[in-house]
Amino acid sequence: MAYDHHYAVFTSFIALALSACTLTLAMDALQDFCVADLKGSPTINGFACKDPKTVQASDFSFGGLHIPGNTSNAFGSKVTPAFVTQIPGLNTFGISMARVDYARGGINPPHTHPRATEILTVIKGTLEVGFVTSNPENRLVSKVLRKGDVFVFPIGLVHFQRNTGHRNAVAIAALSSQNPGVITVANAVFGSKPDIPTDVLAKAFQVDRSVVQKLQAKF
Repeated sequence: MAYDHHYAVFTSFIALALSACTLTLAMDALQDFCVADLKGSPTINGFACKDPKTVQASDFSFGGLHIPGNTSNAFGSKVTPAFVTQIPGLNTFGISMARVDYARGGINPPHTHPRATEILTVIKGTLEVGFVTSNPENRLVSKVLRKGDVFVFPIGLVHFQRNTGHRNAVAIAALSSQNPGVITVANAVFGSKPDIPTDVLAKAFQVDRSVVQKLQAKF
């Protein structure tokens, strides 16, 4: 019994120590910054660091979010990112931003960010926004936002925005990753290279193969 007690105490201590180490590694930075060396490829946790002696103020700034995006496209929207590729100083910090412009009736089509939660603030106009919960519920959570309103899109969930006002709209998004990624649902499903087999998509969407072929042709 004494052996069992000591073993239980020992294993509890080890578990606590490992938890503390994990928290330390996850939270404590070992340097002031790790400005991305964009000439190399991303590693498992971001880009390699530039030599700190070569870092400039320009590595931490970006001057593009005041410029309206060109919304003359099929969706009537334009995303202007301020990710690590635009601001190398964001590397490893787990944050980024984007500006989204919407023409009248424009949409930011259903998409996901596989590596980030997004919080969106309406700067101008009126937007209908929403996300869909996971299977099997697949419940749409949506709301109409006006200037100054804020909405959160949980990480990995399919979400969208639509301009429901009578003029152009603008929003600023903040994301919990320096490289959040984006998967536009229609592009991924109907525009993959090579194509997802037509019969697979026909069965998945419960439509005729000719419908799938028409959709694939658009992408």
